[in-house]
Amino acid sequence: MTGMPEKFVITVGRSFGSGGHTLAEALARHFGIAFYDKELLSQAARKAGLSQDYFEQNDEREPRFLSGIFAFNMGFNPMHWYSGDSSISGDSIYKAQCDFIRDIAAKGPCVIVGRTADYVLRDMPNVVNIFVHAPADSCARRIIGRSETPLSTQQAMTLAQKTNRLRANFYNFYSDKHWGRADSYDLTVDSSSMPFDSLVEFVADFVRRKLRNQ
Repeated sequence: MTGMPEKFVITVGRSFGSGGHTLAEALARHFGIAFYDKELLSQAARKAGLSQDYFEQNDEREPRFLSGIFAFNMGFNPMHWYSGDSSISGDSIYKAQCDFIRDIAAKGPCVIVGRTADYVLRDMPNVVNIFVHAPADSCARRIIGRSETPLSTQQAMTLAQKTNRLRANFYNFYSDKHWGRADSYDLTVDSSSMPFDSLVEFVADFVRRKLRNQ
């Protein structure tokens, strides 16, 4: 990777069904670097001494004790006042994930999917933040295609809306940015806008150009 920094991170946020996970894997293969998604859960769970099952049940969800109480944050970033009390399981999960994200980012180049990695690594150099989205019908087709049980288009769309709402709540709660909004990322891309191989090349070229100009 001539001209590329020795250490860099690509973070990939994604709407459900957009193919962001698949794109992230392809980028990792393209650059020959590590890929992290569900691994963040198992590794962080072990480090924190917490149940991996509980991690999976609460993955990319804001703390339950606050959901419904703080439907909005009145203009304040929750990170400023949230206590960090380790007895609060939701915060313990997030803290463990943040610690692990920083650890893996410090070790070498990698691609990290979701979990506010872009925000966690906001002060680290050579980080490229990408968000992948697609029209609702395109996401529904992808969800139906990979589902182990039959789904109607409407069921797939409803599932996407629910999952995206959970991801947005998690991201917006723990960061001072807005999930899926263009100004929160370096690049947002519609995965349905071009063939997948072209999409990988397009995003990879953007990553190379951005890192070489930093």
